[in-house]
Amino acid sequence: MSKVKRKVAILGSTGSIGVQALEVIAQNPDEFEVVALAAGGASERSKSLFREQCDQFLGLNNHNNTALSAEDGFESVVKLADTNSTGADVVLNGIAGVVGLEPSIRALESGGKLALANKESIVVGGSVITKLVGGGDEMLTRIHPVDSEHSAIWQCIQGEVEDWHDAKRKVRKLILTASGGPFRGMTRSELVGVTVEQALKHPTWDMGPLVTINSATLMNKALELIEAHYLFNIEPANIEVTVHPQSIIHSMVEYIDGATIAQKSPPSMKLPIALALSYPQRIDSIEPALDWNQTYDLHFEPVDNDIFPALNIARECLAAGPLFPVVMNAANEIAVNNFIRGAIGFLDIIDSVRAALDTFEPNTFSANPTAPTLAEIKNLLEHFTNMSNRQV
Repeated sequence: MSKVKRKVAILGSTGSIGVQALEVIAQNPDEFEVVALAAGGASERSKSLFREQCDQFLGLNNHNNTALSAEDGFESVVKLADTNSTGADVVLNGIAGVVGLEPSIRALESGGKLALANKESIVVGGSVITKLVGGGDEMLTRIHPVDSEHSAIWQCIQGEVEDWHDAKRKVRKLILTASGGPFRGMTRSELVGVTVEQALKHPTWDMGPLVTINSATLMNKALELIEAHYLFNIEPANIEVTVHPQSIIHSMVEYIDGATIAQKSPPSMKLPIALALSYPQRIDSIEPALDWNQTYDLHFEPVDNDIFPALNIARECLAAGPLFPVVMNAANEIAVNNFIRGAIGFLDIIDSVRAALDTFEPNTFSANPTAPTLAEIKNLLEHFTNMSNRQV
């Protein structure tokens, strides 16, 4: 009897996560079948890669409207997240930025499992998604985290707790690890003149420009702190961040008895991608394991929150209410775009985010700012989009 393959839809198929996911699938043809692809890259190389993927994974004569680029319209891409439309068992959302929110919601509404690399979905829509999936145990039954940090925590908790009520009794804190980015150890005065090219040279990971610059400002870790709060139902005060430049320990869970369990592996996104697609199974030999006959220097140091205040901003936003992370993320995406095109300096990115939060009035956008609807969140995002367009 032939093995039943897991059917996969991939959104953001020409991005870093999408390309690595397709490499995992190509290496394991007996485990997976790609049933839908979407890509939004506008470059000729991106379009060429997308056509190659369509031919390889969907078949020259079997596209059946399951391969879509951004030119087909974003609603068509959102439709591919609907598992009732594509027949997918799991949707990998590898889209960069807040535009990934609607596809995440569509995948969950259709009853599918969501392999989530688009952290903005949770940062911006955490309150909505929590209500949609029911929270608690259902959150990680339906959502399989792809971020290496959240995948690490997910793995550290598996086998240790029976349900999330049990987790709340046993888990003291979550510890997210950060590489520190390309500017670790620099002073604020040294950061004044850094260039886009310097900010895009991450010491460990190969990622898209938005995520790479977010890593340089530590905004990426701020977003991950908010994501961890929603995914694991842990209070922000019990989520810590430590700088670990080697990126071998991907995150840790500290239990109430004093034990700390860490997930360790080489710095490769293929491991969390493969687990998110195959869970609860593990796929054989995704990457070579660490060689424990070697000597590893596992270094840790605290985050300098004075030089990199993004984490403090994230904690303030969570305390202020669910619309504030929406503003933080939207203002950051605009600021990063402005930095890339040379309109502002590196330090102006976080300063711009802080200025947007200081002037934000949540009652202007929601009748109930403590429990905003998706429509109200989208209205707020549209406001920031219009503001960004006026700046161009």
